[in-house]
Amino acid sequence: MTAPLTPAELDSGLEKLPDWRVAEGQLVRELKFPSFVAAVGYMNEMVPRIDAMNHHPEWTNVYNTVTVRLSTHDADGAITAQDLELARLLDLGLQASNQS
Repeated sequence: MTAPLTPAELDSGLEKLPDWRVAEGQLVRELKFPSFVAAVGYMNEMVPRIDAMNHHPEWTNVYNTVTVRLSTHDADGAITAQDLELARLLDLGLQASNQS
């Protein structure tokens, strides 16, 4: 079982992820794109990288918005280091998609 982060560890991790917040016990970020196609394209682009981590997000797409919620099922739904790592990966993918 993966260990939940302590409050201090979570605060430290969030300092490096300024666009993420904690809501209802999950890491949450809302991503806005210029269009539906761009939003879905980002999701599709990230799927192989996320799958390679074997740690999958709860995410939804409504038109040009992708809402991501991260927690770890193996830690009874708590936030773990895996969630911080996935948040960083998603941020890096967003930066790359904004540069293309």
